[in-house]
Amino acid sequence: MGSSGMEYDIIVVGGGLGGLTAGALLAQSGKRVFLVEQQMNVGGCARIFSRKEYTFDAGLHELDGLDELDLKKEVFQKLGVFNSVEFIKLPEFYRFIHGKTDIVIPNGREKAMKVLLKRFPHESDGITKYFDVLKRIRKEIYDFPCERWKSYVVFPLMPFIFPNLFRYGKKTAGSFIDSIIKDDELKLILFANHSFYHDNPYELSLLFYAAVQDSYYSGSYYIKGGSQVLSNYLARIITENGGQVLLGHTVREIIVRHNEVRGIKYVDSENLTGRLEEIYAKVVVANAAIPNVINELTHRVKTSKLKKVRNRINKLKASPSMLSIYLCLKRPLKSIGNKHYITFVYDKDITKPCSIKNVDYAQRGYVFVDYSQIDSGLVANNRGVGVISIIDYLSNWEYLTDNEYTEKKKELAKIFINRLEGVLPGIKKEIEYYDVSTPQTIKHFTKNPCGSIYGYSQIPAQAGLKRMDINMPIKNLFFASAWSFPGGGFTGTIIGGSLCANKVLRALKE
Repeated sequence: MGSSGMEYDIIVVGGGLGGLTAGALLAQSGKRVFLVEQQMNVGGCARIFSRKEYTFDAGLHELDGLDELDLKKEVFQKLGVFNSVEFIKLPEFYRFIHGKTDIVIPNGREKAMKVLLKRFPHESDGITKYFDVLKRIRKEIYDFPCERWKSYVVFPLMPFIFPNLFRYGKKTAGSFIDSIIKDDELKLILFANHSFYHDNPYELSLLFYAAVQDSYYSGSYYIKGGSQVLSNYLARIITENGGQVLLGHTVREIIVRHNEVRGIKYVDSENLTGRLEEIYAKVVVANAAIPNVINELTHRVKTSKLKKVRNRINKLKASPSMLSIYLCLKRPLKSIGNKHYITFVYDKDITKPCSIKNVDYAQRGYVFVDYSQIDSGLVANNRGVGVISIIDYLSNWEYLTDNEYTEKKKELAKIFINRLEGVLPGIKKEIEYYDVSTPQTIKHFTKNPCGSIYGYSQIPAQAGLKRMDINMPIKNLFFASAWSFPGGGFTGTIIGGSLCANKVLRALKE
């Protein structure tokens, strides 16, 4: 444990990818970093866990990009990630099954486009425009000067320098695709993986969708050994550069004096009523959920300015959560004929893209990931692991009794395993054991409000530049998580951690 009263340059509250990335970059730059994480492993959702002889990845299905327009690639290069972490290119972007439709979207923008044009020649103009607009939006986002966007030079010229960001800034992905595509089956295929971003394509920001979806079309990968490998590597950079990573401790308060951070108070996670320790620093980077920071960790700050921020923050919409069924398999599923790493399945009665929230579990779309299709590093002794994941909501779970909660997990596991049996006949006989993670699990583990998996929802009113600045009246308090800019998913939190580190370094120079 760190000694009470010690001082560092930067304290990072939380060991998720955003905090780890910011901490690693700041430590590499010569700053003394103290990172405190409530769990006994770093990573947040970027971690692995074991059940009996089986190892599972808690959150990573596939990682996008790693091409010339991928901002996180630049972060990885700066941190030397590629020298220590192996990225396995996946055999396809995804397989999509819907009634009689069974289509594989390959890795590679041109290959994916070719498959879709062959299948839907009557939609050739719309398909061409779809890929073109996504790529142009992503290119402009890559070129966009995030840290100078309000300057007198950039802002007035935005419509001319960044026409696609300006034109599509208020559009949703659903409305855009409706404007260029008429075939509902094609729309379902294009939105097969929209659960990677949000539960409703007609609320999902087109800019956010375009940036990440185009990145996926350029390539999708898995981290060999699981996402924990990346998390551990980033933590190691902190410690190897003179910083400290303290596990199993929970931050109870961010110390603020005269509207400026001074440090934190923290306690052993296994004894939350125990003695509080204090660590001091010039800067605090919050990798925790922004609502928790505002409402709990800075609750002693009573200024009118912070009250206005609290009121605004508390009105923002959080993203949905997720239900996951982890399958321990007696052998790799290639033995029963499965050839695909990731498969999205939509019920045949769902004929158009729609909000997942309005769909019953028996018809709700799900994704199945078969990690034994690749050299994932998760599978040993000629066995297999897989996961069924479904967008879900904390409201479906939070008021159940213990018995009701247990029975509901069994019931839903049975529903989705039976549905998967219809896609992969014989899989039920291969399941040795299963475990279920619910939105309640995610809330307990991450403390995220609503069990949110992507932070604030990526709707146009909360995406892009509107997500960028949280005008905190507390000096030297910064944010790096799925809840801050650009938000959502592995890539968003990594990029957000990098942007946060840049802000901190500028602040320390002032």
